Amino acid sequence: MLALMVPGLAFFLVFFYVPMLGNVIAFQDYQPFIGFQDSPFVGFANLQELFADPAFWEAVRNTLVFALLQLLLFFPAPLALALLVNSLISGRTRRFVQSIVYLPHFISWVLVVALFQQVLGGAGLLNNFLREHGMQPWDLMTNPDTFPLLITGQAIWKDVGWGMIIYLAALASVDQSLYESAAVDGAGRWRRMWHITLPAVRSVTILLLVLRLGDILSVGFEQFLLQRDAVGARAAEVLDTYVFYHGVVYGDWGIGAAAGLVKGVVGALMIWGANKVAHAFGEQGVYSK
Repeated sequence: MLALMVPGLAFFLVFFYVPMLGNVIAFQDYQPFIGFQDSPFVGFANLQELFADPAFWEAVRNTLVFALLQLLLFFPAPLALALLVNSLISGRTRRFVQSIVYLPHFISWVLVVALFQQVLGGAGLLNNFLREHGMQPWDLMTNPDTFPLLITGQAIWKDVGWGMIIYLAALASVDQSLYESAAVDGAGRWRRMWHITLPAVRSVTILLLVLRLGDILSVGFEQFLLQRDAVGARAAEVLDTYVFYHGVVYGDWGIGAAAGLVKGVVGALMIWGANKVAHAFGEQGVYSK
């Protein structure tokens, strides 16, 4: 059993914990050709330059807006879908719907964006339909004002099935005799859901909420990178793309690393705070007290 954990532990060690040592770049005038040891140490100069950059604060604002929308609209969607699928009487129908909504999770963001472009783009299915019926086309894929809703809709379509699986596993552990007893006592569908179903998934919901809050500043690198040019940097620049463009494209490694470090510290504080809230609700959270 312990040996089966080795690949997973090696994955996190190599791709998550070892790269954390690279945060030293945030305090250096790093040059990749001379390495960590010979790059001059500049202290907090990179952080000072980062905080003085208006583009950084614009990326922070965009990230928080997208994160808030995903928290309000995307986070409850898997639970709602799980409740809907779980209410289906036929097991065959339940498995069919579950497979259909779960499938988009395995599609890459390149294909997801291309699919939305074919449906909602300027020459897409929707606009062609509107033109054929004498109506004004709806510019959705390149409209900065509707871009937050577009991003959230894409995330829901792609990953709502993945989150639904977790809730369905929690619902499967509920004793069916509780529903039968409640029905005998006269409880309707909504009262059974409120007093039996929702308390059964409370622990899972709080755990997922803690994890989501810790990762709230990671709103989707590939998704934004693919659509950044279509709506402009002011509408689509988030912290992940800011780090990529400044650290990799522009070669300003210190600024990019500083932005990534700030994001990591804020994420760690969010996990700590959310876990404290979970303890206040009587749940274990990510880790115990």
